[in-house]
Amino acid sequence: MSTKWTEHDVPSQEGRVAIVTGSNTGLGFHTARVLAEHGARVVLAVRNTDKGRDAAVEIAKTAPGADVTVHELDLGSLASVRDAAEKLKATYPLIDLLINNAGVMYPPKQTTKDGFELQFGTNHLGHFAFTGLLLDHILPVERSRVVVVASMAHNIRAGIHFDDLQSERSYNRVSAYGQSKLANLMFAYDLQRRLAAKNAQTIAVAAHPGLSNTELMRHIPGANLPGVMKAAGLVTNSPAMGALATLRAATDPAVKGGQYYGPDGFQELRGYPVLVKSSAQSHDKTIQDKLWTVSEELTDVTYPV
Repeated sequence: MSTKWTEHDVPSQEGRVAIVTGSNTGLGFHTARVLAEHGARVVLAVRNTDKGRDAAVEIAKTAPGADVTVHELDLGSLASVRDAAEKLKATYPLIDLLINNAGVMYPPKQTTKDGFELQFGTNHLGHFAFTGLLLDHILPVERSRVVVVASMAHNIRAGIHFDDLQSERSYNRVSAYGQSKLANLMFAYDLQRRLAAKNAQTIAVAAHPGLSNTELMRHIPGANLPGVMKAAGLVTNSPAMGALATLRAATDPAVKGGQYYGPDGFQELRGYPVLVKSSAQSHDKTIQDKLWTVSEELTDVTYPV
């Protein structure tokens, strides 16, 4: 193993089934690409299936003969989440890796098809429901993992606002994104706690890409100004580098449940993946339990753990 963990350190994924949400571009694409290059059967679970098929073609260029399929998944629609989960379970009796990567960041105020604030509904509730519906096909698999992609934003103007979860009274795109990413982390930690209590062989792990130059940045104020994105590239991780923390969380044999991986550089903005710490708030078990209960109620998905 090199001192700096890279995609070349990913062990063989032969025989493993990996589902990656939001994998047609950016971090998800490179996560899926590397898994395919190392032998995994990869499912691109994406909202735009045309872009998903384009991504599969690109992956085939570096992983000839790889088993890469595209399945439609709109995390902003619980009906789509249920439909995707049922079709995936019919196709894959056993699932080794579920990587909850998809997300939206800083959009103008919008709601999902079910009326949830877009960022909370997509980033957290959609993945909460999707994971819960697939979990009975993950639990029987030795060394199986659920990886949740979080963000440094979990500690920026972030809190779980139970009195206004859907930002109906007031909307701030930064705090709404922070809430969704804090929810992602709390979900990962709480899921691991519940898995461990059942002595499950499945583990839940979290990761963050640092500041990564992907399509997610398109809603940042000023992103469309000339030269802004080019300048951002000088201080951010490339999508391929940003995906390394997810890949390590998903594949490194030394990873333990409940761990959190991110870049090793200044302020975790960029660099190679290492163990990192999250906010004290993210570890609050009382808030985790309340969020879990509310999430089950809102999605009507009950977990087998």
